[in-house]
Amino acid sequence: MAGTGKAHLRRESLLRVEDLVVEFPAGGGRKVHAVSGISLDLCEGETLGLVGESGCGKSTTGKAIMQLPPPTSGSIVFQGQDLTKLHGEDLRRTRPQMQMIFQDPISSLNPRRKIKDIIREPLSIWGRAEGDAKVDEVLEAVGLDPVAVADRRPHQFSGGQCQRISIARSLVLDPKVIICDEPVSALDVSVQAQILNLLEDMKARYQLTLVFIAHDLAVVKNISDRVAVMYLGKVCEFAGSDELYRQPHHPYTAALLASIPEPNPEVRPSAAGLRGELPSPLDPPSGCRFRTRCPRAQDRCAEEEPIVREIGDGHFVACHFPLGAPEAPPREELLRADADRAAASP
Repeated sequence: MAGTGKAHLRRESLLRVEDLVVEFPAGGGRKVHAVSGISLDLCEGETLGLVGESGCGKSTTGKAIMQLPPPTSGSIVFQGQDLTKLHGEDLRRTRPQMQMIFQDPISSLNPRRKIKDIIREPLSIWGRAEGDAKVDEVLEAVGLDPVAVADRRPHQFSGGQCQRISIARSLVLDPKVIICDEPVSALDVSVQAQILNLLEDMKARYQLTLVFIAHDLAVVKNISDRVAVMYLGKVCEFAGSDELYRQPHHPYTAALLASIPEPNPEVRPSAAGLRGELPSPLDPPSGCRFRTRCPRAQDRCAEEEPIVREIGDGHFVACHFPLGAPEAPPREELLRADADRAAASP
């Protein structure tokens, strides 16, 4: 979708997603608008958090980056190559550089195979000679004893152990980028912290770049360098982790932060929660998609889609009437400024 604003994208990105659209047929000529023209970038060595309510399109975004399935339109440039234009063997050869950790650690592992075979399989597919030595290395790296686990099967392990195995499998081909699709949401709280610490350790040890997808803002804060907030297929706010939590400018982000429970029985729940239900992606609202639930919505919000604009150093928001910031200038002025900025970039 043209004109949604790309001021937050940087030239030096390792991975750059522009105008990504993912739609699914729903019968009767209708479409599910899962992702609607979002733009993201990821610099080498950072962790990008992607957050939002269930159904906002964050997991679909992660899978579309991996071409699972290919997006409806848009570009995904990884190391200078547009993955949407690659096919067959050319696309296959990019796969080892990008891996994915799935939400359900148990069902993402083949129940019929031994752990050593699950982890070794990518090496066998690519004819890599490391074999058992590499399998042992990654198992030890994620805190599992290779001798004790190698000949067992996934059903013999807990959810946390299965997630460690999934992480080991993702590391075995030495990828540059790992997309973590809600990797701790199916785990107990005590195990979540262990897996988050493990991801941080693996990031440092293997020089990884991460996309961390979650619906829990409290979890994302501790692991992400920057955070993109999604709502109904759109990015509504984009900022550094500390800055986003200190001063959210989009009403949706503020509501999400207000909903984080505090472990204090004397603190009353906030009244700043969201009203109404998430609209259907089959028929999203006109203009700003959040306007049907937004306490600050005005006529302009129904008539005009907000453009992503910078309102602070590295802090971007798509809102006509952001919290603690001036009203958005006219659309034509924003588009002109965006074009000028792109033309001035080296």
